[in-house]
Amino acid sequence: MRIALASDHAGYDLKARVADYLRARGAEFEDFGCGPGESVDYPDYAARGARAVAEGVCDRAILVCGTGIGMAMAANKFKGLRATPCPTEYAAEMARKHNDSNCLTLGGRTHAVELALAIVGIWLDTEFEGGRHARRVQKIRDIEDANCK
Repeated sequence: MRIALASDHAGYDLKARVADYLRARGAEFEDFGCGPGESVDYPDYAARGARAVAEGVCDRAILVCGTGIGMAMAANKFKGLRATPCPTEYAAEMARKHNDSNCLTLGGRTHAVELALAIVGIWLDTEFEGGRHARRVQKIRDIEDANCK
């Protein structure tokens, strides 16, 4: 699995900790920015990470801004993205099991580092259950197809 990683300035420090965590796990990832000390607009960096998933360059994305909300809103504009802000470990587990989330968003101003890394681990390790959930995810795709022409 290859992961797209990106943040704005509010998420930079947490993104750096997530990158360290991913390296320690031996996970393959590409950092799409931003760099330290930059003041940037989150939609630009959400687009970089989300586009990598939409185009098949990466399998999943982890995007970090101040709250994770703006990154999710921007990433979900890309066809095929199911970006989920996950404030808890349970939310991360359900985002994968029931929604086949392929983009996790976190908040550099709202998540303690330890919690954020636990959320990342659960989100990476949890498999999609399929079954009745696959039918529901397909309905999301159908809505997307009908509205993204």
